Amino acid sequence: AKGPSTFIPLGEIPQEGGESSLHQLLEAFVSAGRVDHVAMVMGLHPQYLSSFWKTQYLLLRMDGPLPYHKRHYIAIMAAARHRCSYLVGLHMGEFLQVGGNPAWLQGLHCAPQKLRNLNEINKLLAHRPWLITKEHIEALLKPGEDSWSLAELVQALVLLTHYHSLASFVFGCGIKPEEDQDVGNSCWPPSPHSDSSPASDDSMGGSGGTDAMQEVEVLMERMKLLQENQREEEGVTQEEMATRFELEKTESLLVPSADILDPSLQSNIRCFLEDPEFGYKDFTRRGEQAPPTFRAQ
Repeated sequence: AKGPSTFIPLGEIPQEGGESSLHQLLEAFVSAGRVDHVAMVMGLHPQYLSSFWKTQYLLLRMDGPLPYHKRHYIAIMAAARHRCSYLVGLHMGEFLQVGGNPAWLQGLHCAPQKLRNLNEINKLLAHRPWLITKEHIEALLKPGEDSWSLAELVQALVLLTHYHSLASFVFGCGIKPEEDQDVGNSCWPPSPHSDSSPASDDSMGGSGGTDAMQEVEVLMERMKLLQENQREEEGVTQEEMATRFELEKTESLLVPSADILDPSLQSNIRCFLEDPEFGYKDFTRRGEQAPPTFRAQ
């Protein structure tokens, strides 16, 4: 149970004394001031870790049109769309460290309208990117008090897509929070709704990764039952089995669970969401006309 990942044994994670991976972990430490669990797991692939950290450094710490605190807030918005409590907590801490306003962490409704205007394109990029049209871009660039410049919007969209993808990596590798860090450097800052010390996993929605893993386990059990039934039913074809599997997958993974939609759960993630019920939906179905595809250059 110890280590940065739920799925990868601690003995397989690069530690001090390793050769190629140690250099990458040191590079990560210099870039961010510490080595988080994402970097430790990614250290299994040193070249990829190097590219990843250079990208992170450019996005979050180098010169750009967006202030540092807004970059981290956009990361929070992106991670919240996928209920990734690890990244939400991580960037809440980073947001405060670079001078962000603590009031914004009470929820998206407390952030400036300019950031709130990203909500629509954030949810589309996260769940149904094929629905994005040029009108979504034009609405954000339209002159006004809360308008975005083209340079700002480009950086914001790159941050959104980067953290949508990174949330998948966190879930896929079973990344666990760094609970042993000091409060000042912790990725789990004090809850804005409480005066207590660092928020627990539950208050930060930390059960999200566990719930996702349980859903996968349930799906695997269902697949085993389907295979057993196939052996018992000699007349079942491969096509019928494929149809059954797609149905099981849809019911298990594509439909939001009651836990996600329950307003009493994952409150520290829900507060950064508007329209939380919006989620993935298949964009192509047999016998239906393919949806229009938005192409940019």
